Amino acid sequence: MRIAKPLLLVTTPIGVIGAIYEAYRQAGGLVILMVALMSLIGVAFGTLIYTIRREAAEEKQRLAAKQAISANASEQA
Repeated sequence: MRIAKPLLLVTTPIGVIGAIYEAYRQAGGLVILMVALMSLIGVAFGTLIYTIRREAAEEKQRLAAKQAISANASEQA
């Protein structure tokens, strides 16, 4: 996995660019639809990742506040 992950991160965009070029050679204008679809999927993934990270940060904040309240309560007792 040490080698596979960086290799995939490099070769995947190269393969996508190559596929777009070949699609342009074969179908011309239909490449616009292909790029639009890939852009839509990219935005969907980005939105999903942003939402997950935001919710995780909110949960972390909520837990920290809860621990601070319980620490205050134990100090006052």
